[in-house]
Amino acid sequence: MRNKSVDCLIVTIVMSVVSMLLSCENQSKTIFLNDYITSDIQDDVMPAIRNAIEDCNRLKANKLVLPSGHLQIKPDFAFERYCFVTNNDEGLKRIAFDLSGMEDIEIQGDDTHLDFIGYVVPFLLNYSNNVVIDGVSIDYTTPFHSEAEIVNVQKDFVDLKFDKDEFPYEIRNGLLSFANKPTGSGFYNSLLEFDKQKREPAHDAVDYWADGAVKAVDLGNDCVRMFYDGMKATPDNILVFGCGHRLLPAFIISDCRNVLIKNTNVFHSGGMAFVAQRSMDVELNRCKVTPAPGKNRVLSATADATHFANCGGFVKLTDCLFENQFDDATNIHGIYCKITDVVYPDKLIVKLVHEAQHGFYFFKKGMKIEIVDNQSLAHIEDAVVDEVNIINKVYQEIVLKEPLSAFVEKGFVVAQTSYYPEVTIKGCTIRSNRARGLLLGSRAKIVIDSNYFHVPGSPIYFEGDGSYWFEQSGVRDVEITRNVFDNCGFGSPSWGKATVAVGSGIWKDKENCRYHKNIRVHDNVFRHFDPRIVNIYCVDSFDFYDNILIETADYQYNQMKKEAFITTNCDNINIK
Repeated sequence: MRNKSVDCLIVTIVMSVVSMLLSCENQSKTIFLNDYITSDIQDDVMPAIRNAIEDCNRLKANKLVLPSGHLQIKPDFAFERYCFVTNNDEGLKRIAFDLSGMEDIEIQGDDTHLDFIGYVVPFLLNYSNNVVIDGVSIDYTTPFHSEAEIVNVQKDFVDLKFDKDEFPYEIRNGLLSFANKPTGSGFYNSLLEFDKQKREPAHDAVDYWADGAVKAVDLGNDCVRMFYDGMKATPDNILVFGCGHRLLPAFIISDCRNVLIKNTNVFHSGGMAFVAQRSMDVELNRCKVTPAPGKNRVLSATADATHFANCGGFVKLTDCLFENQFDDATNIHGIYCKITDVVYPDKLIVKLVHEAQHGFYFFKKGMKIEIVDNQSLAHIEDAVVDEVNIINKVYQEIVLKEPLSAFVEKGFVVAQTSYYPEVTIKGCTIRSNRARGLLLGSRAKIVIDSNYFHVPGSPIYFEGDGSYWFEQSGVRDVEITRNVFDNCGFGSPSWGKATVAVGSGIWKDKENCRYHKNIRVHDNVFRHFDPRIVNIYCVDSFDFYDNILIETADYQYNQMKKEAFITTNCDNINIK
């Protein structure tokens, strides 16, 4: 007669084997979106996407395969979350691919075109780890900006011709407004001229501000007379009406680890194309932000191509194309909070000042922080967080482990210093967008290698300020090498004063402040019509050597300053 203990052991072994097999099956589970798409939902695959993602969560699947071709997505059955997204507008957002809380998941496209109708955020990664997104393209049937051909320019009005299928408009109460946009402001706040032939911001073009309240009359035949006194523009060029809100980034990456997005195109977004906050190890490989092919638009994303705030680990942008977006190619920075009250001996009340940063909570117990003079950006002292009490989306109470010194004042700003991302931007093409190229603010190592730049402002820009955007910067180790800077600086003078420039908000004590440190620029090619190659201040250790400078006559230089190298309030400058 068999021993009962032996029987129990056999049962235990069998159950363990079955459990292991089921676990392995789930770990390698692949879900195909095509299995969820039925003939009756071809005009909106959002229900299929929702069911597939819910099954991915339920079955712990590690891959969701999307079919090739075009998939139409509407907001009706989308996921919904209230999102605080740095440098974009907060709000209750409809989301197509809500990957919140998911881990070890790959979204595998096959030249999959996601065509969005209405207000939908394509991808949300929220506390999502080990995520790969590959082979998708994003576009919207109706864009969130508008464009018109400039027909006639007079002192107090401009005549415009619209493609009403692509950019429908209406005259509402005597004001120019656009169909399928929110009511009220008209959903545009700026106007910018683009060169129709070169498909880039017009030479010396400047931003005109409208706040959605431009008087106009309809001239018939899809033509509009817009009354704007003093606008300078050129007939046959394109006037772009910038998106008044940043509601719909294409990719929101929040509090994530290990995210890779590759072979992905953002043809349009109603905000930034890619934005990451409080995340570690984010890579974009062979991604494109570019206008939709075949649609004759001059604009791609309505804000930055990429943006990284309070990230750590690494940020890698490799072999990407960022063109024709309505703001910079990237901005990598931390966030300053303003001190509104000092409760001695160890407590601060701090405020997220800029509304685009409301809800951006980042202080944690044990985090190292710095206290900085908001006017000079001079370092005051360091501290360690012991307790955080969130009051609301604007205010927080920070309790510190050690007493504060008497030097800390209201109005100073505070930021974290526990981590910064190592940045690699390599093999990218950055061109024809509004404003600048790279805004660099990480204090870890930054390498800018083998990229091509043709932007209307400064392609390399070191910023940071404690009084407007409240963006922490202060680089410590930057290498800029083997890049081509091709006729940059052809746009508005407000977009930068040289190819390599500092634009930090340092308003006092510049003679003592050395906010940026250890910048090396070597083995690059500068093709320039603008004689200003370097314009920096408050920098310690700047080396410029073994670069090739080639003067061109491709654009007319219209500014007053013609010095190639301007360095003020700097130490250890080496220019060869």
